[in-house]
Parts: sequence; C-alpha cells; structure tokens
Amino acid sequence: MNQPTAQAAPDFPGQIRAGYDLLRRGRIGDAVAHARTLAETYPEQAQVFAFSAEANRLADDLTGALAAIDTAIALSDDAQHKIKKAWLLSRAYRRDEVAALAETLSAQAGSDATLLWQIGKLYYHHNLLAPAIAHYERALALVGDRAAWRYDLAVARFYAGQAAEAETDLNRVLETSPQAGAVIYLRATLGRQTPDRNHVSDIESRLAAGFDREEDRACALYALGKELEDLGAHDRSFAAIVAGAKARRGTLRYDPAGFYATLDEIQAVMDSSAMSAPVAGSEGEGAIFILGMPRTGTTLAERMLLQSGEVKNAGELTDFGFLMSSGIRKLQAADPGITLAEASLQLDFAALGAQYMQGARQMAGGSSRFIDKMPANFMYSGVIRKSLPNAKIIHLVRDPLDSCYAIFKTLFFNAYEFSYDQVELADYFIAYRRLMAHWHAVMPGAILDVRYEDLVTDPEAQSRRIYDWCGLAWTPAALSVPDKGAVFATASAAQVREPV
Repeated sequence: MNQPTAQAAPDFPGQIRAGYDLLRRGRIGDAVAHARTLAETYPEQAQVFAFSAEANRLADDLTGALAAIDTAIALSDDAQHKIKKAWLLSRAYRRDEVAALAETLSAQAGSDATLLWQIGKLYYHHNLLAPAIAHYERALALVGDRAAWRYDLAVARFYAGQAAEAETDLNRVLETSPQAGAVIYLRATLGRQTPDRNHVSDIESRLAAGFDREEDRACALYALGKELEDLGAHDRSFAAIVAGAKARRGTLRYDPAGFYATLDEIQAVMDSSAMSAPVAGSEGEGAIFILGMPRTGTTLAERMLLQSGEVKNAGELTDFGFLMSSGIRKLQAADPGITLAEASLQLDFAALGAQYMQGARQMAGGSSRFIDKMPANFMYSGVIRKSLPNAKIIHLVRDPLDSCYAIFKTLFFNAYEFSYDQVELADYFIAYRRLMAHWHAVMPGAILDVRYEDLVTDPEAQSRRIYDWCGLAWTPAALSVPDKGAVFATASAAQVREPV
C-alpha cells in the first residue's frame, strides 16, 4: 500500500530524526530501543521499520533487520526498502536471493534513473557484470550523463574485459571532471600504452595545470608512471611513481605498530601444539584460497584454475576476515581479558567455516569449487585451516625486490596502506614472510607454495602442480587466454587477459 492506514502524529518526523541522530552518535542500543518504541506507537508507518532495520543492522542483528525491512516493504511499495533488503541479504550471506530481488526491482524501475543505477550497483557487487553494465547504461540513457555513474560503468566494463568501451566512458568523464584522478589512473591501466597511442602529454598537461585535491594529483602521478613504464622511460616512470607515493602517503593515517604486535602474538599463540590440537571444523569442500602479497601472480594462478571449467571465482572476498573478527569481538565482549590471538583459538570453527562456505559459494554462483583470491587471507591461514580443514591453500611467492616494486608502483586506493612508503613496504613484506614461514612450520604440508618466476617461465609444470593440489584433472586449456567476457575484479584485470 502507498499510504499508511493511520495518521502519524505531528512530531513523528522529529522522532524519526532523533532515532537517526542516535545512530550517528554511536548509541546503537538506544537506537534499537527507540525503534522498538516507535514500532509500538506507529505500527503502520513504513519509515519506522526502515529505521529499525538500520538500527538492527548496526547492532549486528541481521535477522531483526531483515524482519523490520520486510515489514516496511509490506507497508509501502517504496523501492528503496527493497534496495535496503538486498544489501541486508548480502550481508546475511543470503546472496543467492539478491539476483531475484534485483530482477523484481528492475521490472519496477521504469524511468527511475537513480533506481536503475542502484540496481546496477547491486549486480556489480555480486560479480554480475553483464546486468550491472546494462542497468548503468539504462540509467545514463535517462539522465543524459552523470560523471560518477559513467565512472561506475567504466569500472564494470574494465573488469568485464571491455577496455575500448571503458576508455570511451572515461574520456567522457574527463570532459566534465578534468581533475578526476581516479579516472586518469584507470584509463592508464586499461592496457599497455604504445608510442603511437598513449596519454602521457595529456597527463603532464593536467599535472602542470594543478589539482585541487592531493589525492587526485597522486592518481595522476601514478598514471604517468604507469604509462612511462609502458613506453620504456623507466627513470621518468620511477620519479613519477615516487612523487605519487609521497603524495598519497601524505593523505593517510597509518600506524602499523599495533598490527605487527598482533602478528607477533598470533605466532606465539598459534604454535605447533595449538595448531595440532584437534578441533571440529566445517567439513565443507571446494574452497580454494589463493593468497600472499598482491601483484605476485595470484590472478594468473586463478586464471589457470578457471580455465578448467570446474572452478568459479568468488572474487577477492573480505568474508573470512569479517566473520573471524565478528566472532572474536563477541568472545572479547564476554571476556574482556582475552587478547585477539587468544580469542582466535576459542572460535566456533565449525560455524565459522560453514557460514563462510555459504556466502562464498553464493558469490561463485553455487559452484562446487570456487576461488577466494583475497591476498590478505595469508594472515588467517591458521584459522582457515582449523575452520575449513578440506580447503586448499595456494601461496604465491615472488622475488622480494620484484614483489615490492610491483606493489609500490600500483595505486590500490583504499587498500594496502603500507605500499606508499618504501621502508613501510619493506617492513610489511618482512612481517608477511615471517608469518608465512610460521604457518609452514606449524602446519606442515597444508600450503602449496608456487613461485611466480616458475609460473611464468614454465606455466605447464606449475599449472599441473596447482591442478594436482586441488584434485583436478589437468587440461591444456589451463594455458589458454580466457574468453573476453571473463570477469577479473583485480588490479591485474588487463594483464591477465594477455598470454603468459
């Protein structure tokens, strides 16, 4: 129904605003209580239950949040309630329900450009790039053009292998947003630049004109460094990258001391005795973790497995770390005296593994075998082993200097804050290598190391090792270039489509 059957009191809007103010101030428990009172007072007002859904979400009560948003949907046909439900379903690891809801919304959208764009976002974040692109295009056809939306379309096209179309979109964005650094950088990474076709002069002109935001200037410098490297101008490339890294580092707050202390404690607590102690993990099968440092060949290894036709990619999921951290927070809330590392050994490993498998498999379209290619999962290898004893863990290893430089010259935007200072990068790399050596020592035989250098010089032998490790019959297709429509949501999306 479009209208509530009861008239709201004159102060109703103020009470809704007061509830959202509680959320902004971090008073989540009070907000949940306020929502409960409002629901009793205004049981036919959809806005009340939309607010209740948000309060319960922030209170980590996804069951309550979904119940509340379902009530809002029953009271009003406002499509925004269904958008909210879709994101809640995703958060609750009921991702297999999102596509059907998105289809319902699409049929309802009509000429609502904003709703079409929101549906595109839903599809994009669930690795469904074809419908994401289609909805972005429909939205833009209605509004004429909108820079942020066209950038979203370009990103989706980049990951879908549509480099030419993506570049056209990015150039259109730059016509109205000439200082959009992220756009300049993405355009540079669409493919390998050549002497006859590059953007070096354009980028240099934009840098000479100046940028209002340091973040945008950093992006342009990284773009310049990338294109100059493609052209073989290595000294100029390095100078641009160093300047870009300095600019980017200046915008960040990064203090790794606590992180390194936690890594040390993890190694102390998760020793051989702890790791060999029997626990009840999830017996789920089919998960393949490809991990290590970024820019070490993780996407190439993923590509080889995908070419088998028996494995799907789930993406670079944050799921395992999120679920593990959520469980640790609950344990520490019950016993504030235990540390993070101590709590990690008290987790319900079976429940953690089962919930992870449910959500990750949905991101891979229900495939019996799937790849989670989040490099940072190396930190959780011990908990992965206890939660998912049947999972396959593949660790990509690369020469330290090559690895660090490949990371240093890449702009990761909101990830890998250690990568913008060479000393901080070296410190992180040392800590990573030390932790991986620890996992090998306390979990012998649990992790397959694959050297990047071997992978690119002898891809057949290494792909055979990887297939054997994962229990797959090797196929010559492992060495072939993937189809144009293959999805690779990674910084290596352009390079991975090239021959080894």
